[in-house]
Amino acid sequence: MAFRKFLPLFDRVLVERLTAETVTKGGIMLPEKSQGKVLQATVVAVGPGSKGIVQPMSVKVGEKVLLPEYGGTKVVLEDKDYFLFRDADILGKYVD
Repeated sequence: MAFRKFLPLFDRVLVERLTAETVTKGGIMLPEKSQGKVLQATVVAVGPGSKGIVQPMSVKVGEKVLLPEYGGTKVVLEDKDYFLFRDADILGKYVD
């Protein structure tokens, strides 16, 4: 897997955005322009934490998180798009 070859540093979190819905519940196909930006993602890898005062990371690999609308750094690993965010930039995580 691509993310096993890439480890984020410090307090960075590598996430993979979920795909946008292309069909409504009623079966209507949505064009690309009407689809909103997907703000949900799955955590793929996390860094060890910030240097200096050691603070544990607030998310773990495999959790679903809510991202801000803007921000993050796009990273392409083996033809897949991932995004790097700081741990503090993640808005929240979904709990089952």
